[in-house]
Amino acid sequence: MKIITSPKEMQAYVKRARTDGKTVGLVPTMGAFHEGHLSLMRRARAENDIVVTSIFVNPTQFGPKEDYNAYPRDLENDSKMAEKIGVDVIFAPSVKDMYPQGYATFVNVERITEKMCGASRPGHFRGVATVVTKLFNIIPAHKAYFGQKDAQQCVVIKRMSEDLNFDIDIVILPTVRENDGLAMSSRNKYLSDEERRSALVLFKSLSMAKELIRSGELNSEKIRQKMLDIINAEPLARVDYISIVDAETLEDLNEIKDNTLIALAVFIGKTRLIDNIIIDQINPLK
Repeated sequence: MKIITSPKEMQAYVKRARTDGKTVGLVPTMGAFHEGHLSLMRRARAENDIVVTSIFVNPTQFGPKEDYNAYPRDLENDSKMAEKIGVDVIFAPSVKDMYPQGYATFVNVERITEKMCGASRPGHFRGVATVVTKLFNIIPAHKAYFGQKDAQQCVVIKRMSEDLNFDIDIVILPTVRENDGLAMSSRNKYLSDEERRSALVLFKSLSMAKELIRSGELNSEKIRQKMLDIINAEPLARVDYISIVDAETLEDLNEIKDNTLIALAVFIGKTRLIDNIIIDQINPLK
């Protein structure tokens, strides 16, 4: 496995691979790997001749009071994990390589970035769209792999890729969870033992919502209120948002329908966690 830090070298590597007729899969990450990341790499490995994983903690998607400096970084351990999966290249650029002095170009996806995480984290999705655009240009892959846990991010990237005519297939894979249901996240490392137990309230509220729908409740506000009641009963939890929206357009829904996204962000202590489920079909409920 190679580790490449230069954008130009990375670009040349992928162009050579494509010229040789090889397919390329990209797994963009910020590192601090867990099983969720590894599941994306395994899928990419199964579907492509060459697998590239990027590791870059992107400063432009963090707000001034967010955890950019504290975000976990462990390139050595991440490299070992990726190599075991069969990743061919890790692209690990520096901030100055991605945003050199005088950098002035950003990508803004409108409307769908103005709610949910976008409302709570102004500028976040401008940073996401910008860095993913850069990665798609530096690593012109055939497929790029993302996890459903970051549901709004997936919608934004799919919209951006379509709008900007990127010749790349966006592959979204299911959220990977711990045995007790907690969605895997690099930020879970911030949690104390007590906070870790409290964090289960996210999955508990989503599971309850699913059961309500299974029993015939389709009123979004009633479901949302029940979810709020469960989370507010947990002393260490503070709700940022609970959204019940169309899974493609992110438009608010008054009533549950096929392809409904139920997404939430909750602070457990100082750590902000997100999770979601998609209701594919109301009857039978999946």
